[in-house]
Amino acid sequence: MKSARDRIRTYGLLLRRQTLYPLSYAGASDCDAGNPGAQRQLDDTTRSAPGTSHRGSARGNPPRYTGTVTPEELSTAVSACLQDAVTAGELSPVDGVDLPEAKVERPKNRDHGDWATTVAMQVAKKVGRSPRDVAQILSERLARVPGVKTVDIAGPGFLNITLDAAAAGELAQSVVEQGSAFGTGDALAGTTINLEFVSANPTGPIHLGGTRWAAVGDSLARVLQAQGAEVVREYYFNDHGNQIDRFARSLLARARGEAAPEDGYGGQYISDVAQEVLALHPDALESEDPQEVFRAAGVELMFAQIKSSLHEFGVDFDVFFHENSLFEGGQVETLLEQLRSSDSLYFADGAWWLRSTEHGDDKDRVVIKSDGNAAYIAGDIAYFKNKRDRGADLCIYMLGADHHGYVARLKAAAAALGDSPDAVEVLIGQMVNLVRDGEAVRMSKRAGTVVTMEDLVEVVGVDAARYSLTRYSVDSNIDIDLDVLTRRSNENPVFYVQYAHARTCAVARNAEAAGVRRTAEDGTPQFDAALLEHAREADLLAALGQYPSVVAQAASFREPHRVARHLEALAGAYHRWYDACRVTPQGDAPVELVHHTRLWLNDAVRQVLANGLDLLGVSAPERM
Repeated sequence: MKSARDRIRTYGLLLRRQTLYPLSYAGASDCDAGNPGAQRQLDDTTRSAPGTSHRGSARGNPPRYTGTVTPEELSTAVSACLQDAVTAGELSPVDGVDLPEAKVERPKNRDHGDWATTVAMQVAKKVGRSPRDVAQILSERLARVPGVKTVDIAGPGFLNITLDAAAAGELAQSVVEQGSAFGTGDALAGTTINLEFVSANPTGPIHLGGTRWAAVGDSLARVLQAQGAEVVREYYFNDHGNQIDRFARSLLARARGEAAPEDGYGGQYISDVAQEVLALHPDALESEDPQEVFRAAGVELMFAQIKSSLHEFGVDFDVFFHENSLFEGGQVETLLEQLRSSDSLYFADGAWWLRSTEHGDDKDRVVIKSDGNAAYIAGDIAYFKNKRDRGADLCIYMLGADHHGYVARLKAAAAALGDSPDAVEVLIGQMVNLVRDGEAVRMSKRAGTVVTMEDLVEVVGVDAARYSLTRYSVDSNIDIDLDVLTRRSNENPVFYVQYAHARTCAVARNAEAAGVRRTAEDGTPQFDAALLEHAREADLLAALGQYPSVVAQAASFREPHRVARHLEALAGAYHRWYDACRVTPQGDAPVELVHHTRLWLNDAVRQVLANGLDLLGVSAPERM
């Protein structure tokens, strides 16, 4: 995939070449240059007065351009126009100043065109010109971009761009032809990302916080893969800490009919696991070390349940990494010897300290305690090195709300190894609350003190659970209203999006019955993009065109909720289009080309909804 700078350079060459060799249209080739009906004529003398509106077509009916113009392509074209103006000497940036890449956005007011950009106002000071002067220079070039119908200058220097209906409409056919590949990219091609998420201790069922990370983490992995990354989904299995000992003591106490230890675990699941251990090891209570028997068997049983719950939730991991392996394999001990001889640690008060404050930590951290034993962070350093040794270019850690301090610590861990702190990214998730009848749901039948993944799925199902947990930014606390998620209404966001997909399928079935088809009997496409000229169709095409950039941004910012929110906007645009435009003729009216063409648009929406829902790990039902 070309870089943004390469795409801008290519557009600049096309714009300059165009003044000598006008671009062909409607399937014409350069050999048709003598045919006025097969060539797009660009007559600068027919444009309106400078500073008001520029039109990219000549006198009479506008020629039809058959290429697609997506928001990304239009943004690149605006940037190319800016660069071309600099090359031509019409704009002169101040020395050492870099000009930004232009971005187009959908204006809220349809009277302001299909797309708008504020780039003229952004660069005005950088080139020593007024925003409207810059807008004037850019508008003259933009009017020559294939697929652009008009360019208007508004207010202090807004550029409002209207596309040819055909240029916008071509996207419908392009989406259908690309299928599941539409919205993918290769910006992260060649990058191996280790994505660690959930990593709940095997001391109980996955609670709501872990459930949120399961949904978001798997969706993020899918989004990163959609941009070409090789993603390793990893679960860090903490089987080396005090919590495991508390778990084992809790199981042993329950097996003996005793009360749980003061710092132990409660809930029905403890009794269930204890009975399973006894079923596997009938003589466990009479063994030489009963607690070790319950620890080993109990952890294995609990972890098997966790894996099963995740699988049923649609989340499977590539690697289950055991913390114990770092210590039993000698990796931590070897690493500590290496670090002692480096400048990353210093000796004070009988202990070895990591210079983590240099990376934003509130204090330096002990790595080797005064008794010579490794502190907890030593395992984190060894684990990071292990990931890098396994080929990870980037290590993303998804941690809970109580792990803010780990951001600086893990970056310091990378630096201690002589690695780049940028090889570490930490996402911190916030709390999840369940609400029913206006009241918080705080108790679990099985766990006793926390609400679990199974509790949520039992009430709303996997699709609603995953969607609702992923549609919010991870750095925000969320309240999940169970009453809303169980309704089959527009208030329920997952129902709203899934129903839109089911409706596209129903429209396609009805179209087939009415003789409306995308292709003729000989396989020729029955499609005329210029017929997609209704305002609702323009809105729908714009939403389709934005999808690839939404996925790219979701990957870049590690925010899969962007996909969910865009699907809701697309579903809304589709429902409004459905109410305004017919795919099948009414009554006995004949089937016309516009009906076939609208079926392409309908099916394009179906494809994008399916693609987006797949990124979220949510099904796309054909009937509801």
